[in-house]
Amino acid sequence: MMFFYQLFDETITSTKPFLNEQNLDGILNSLHPALITPLVLYIIFFVFYFLFLTTAKLNLRKNGWLFIITVLILVTAPFEIYLMTIDYQIFIRVDSGLFQSGEVIRLIMKRMKDLSSFPVIELLCYCAVVFLAIFKPMTKKD
Repeated sequence: MMFFYQLFDETITSTKPFLNEQNLDGILNSLHPALITPLVLYIIFFVFYFLFLTTAKLNLRKNGWLFIITVLILVTAPFEIYLMTIDYQIFIRVDSGLFQSGEVIRLIMKRMKDLSSFPVIELLCYCAVVFLAIFKPMTKKD
C-alpha cells in the first residue's frame, strides 16, 4: 500500500497534480505486481499455517505462544480477506488491459478509506507473531 499512497494527496480524496489520464495507465500497470504478490502470498501463508497446525504434534493448551499466534491470525483474517476482495477487483481490472483509470483509482481510495489503519495494526500483529515464534513464551512444562 505504500506504493499506492504515493498517488494521492494527504487526505486521500484526490490524486496528486502530476497524474493525468495518460500516465496513470502506465503507473497502474507498473504497480500490477504489487497487487498480485500479497494476494497470492497471503493465501499460501494461510493454507500452510493451518497445514502446520494439523500436522504438527503441538498442543495449543501446552504452547500458549502457538495459541496466541493462531488467535492473531484468525482475528485479522476476515479483515484481510475483505481487503483482498478489493485488491482482486483492482487486479482484474488492471489485468484486463481495458480499464478506466478513474474506476481503479476509486477502488484504491475505497481500500484505503475502509480500513485505513488496519495494515499498520496487522503489521504489528505479525511482528508479534515472529517474536512469539522465536522466543516461545507461555510454554507449559510437563
